[in-house]
Amino acid sequence: MSLPRILVTRAIFPDVVERLRAHFEVEANPEDAIWTPAELAARLADKDGAFTTGSQRIDAALLASAPRLRIVANMAVGYNNFDLDAMNAAGVQGTNAPDVLTETTADFGFALLMATARRITESEHYLRAGRWTQWSYDMFAGADIHGSTLGIIGMGRIGQGIARRGAHGFGMQVLYHNRSRLTPELEAQCKATYRDKQDLLRSADHVVLVLPYSAASHHLIGAAELALMKPGATLVNIARGGIVDDAALAQALRARRIAAAGLDVFEGEPQVHPDLLALSNVVLTPHIASATEPTRRAMANLAADNLIAFFDGRGALTPINTPGATARQGG
Repeated sequence: MSLPRILVTRAIFPDVVERLRAHFEVEANPEDAIWTPAELAARLADKDGAFTTGSQRIDAALLASAPRLRIVANMAVGYNNFDLDAMNAAGVQGTNAPDVLTETTADFGFALLMATARRITESEHYLRAGRWTQWSYDMFAGADIHGSTLGIIGMGRIGQGIARRGAHGFGMQVLYHNRSRLTPELEAQCKATYRDKQDLLRSADHVVLVLPYSAASHHLIGAAELALMKPGATLVNIARGGIVDDAALAQALRARRIAAAGLDVFEGEPQVHPDLLALSNVVLTPHIASATEPTRRAMANLAADNLIAFFDGRGALTPINTPGATARQGG
């Protein structure tokens, strides 16, 4: 009996590829080539499954050219690269990699918040340029973290992790906004108080975005929202590009409408809005919030586990959609 055929769309840990080879006929991408949609579709035409990393778009046009495809496993917690309606209609299972990156990403979100508030990147560039010649009382004076008000938009697992770090580690007052309110028990664990978005933006000293991207959250933070924030406030985005209107943010930062921003994600990444690159009061990182080796390995192995379990007939471990009755079944 022939093995199911799997496409690994980007370079991943070689030992994870070898795990997959024990179960599947694998076409890998060790050169880490970035395929066009047409190239990706051509490679998927004869595949039963795919291992994606979050940047490969799985939509109706691609699915129409991949008649054998049964499952796509995303090595990411987010899955805005998936058109779930199209996948359901085509009977294709999608999976993601939740839980395994929660604490690492919360660590990074808090690190980015601190770097932004305390002007760490800006001051390092100043020092490296040889411009530090003497001490002054207001040199790179930033904003306090301890005892300040933290506003979190998106209170899933990662948002809760950031809330706990702020409340328990730094004595911050934590406000949050979410599509649905947390249980009283979770609110107590996070020492967090629910607020509507506008009130949160007006009240918080530091705002952190940790919500999924969707059509409803596109440009959730734009010029009007930035105008609500305190002049000394900071904004951190570790969620997804497109949640913030990057052009409006650059304008607000240039005008010092808010003090600073920290961004790990961008509209149209890996491209970054040129106005952001020209500003000193923004910390920029290349989508690395989950980038520790143990976490990235756990993410890759969970994606592999989803593929293995599905084709073993056990079903996906972390499904994100429910394919219709005409779904192409594994096993």
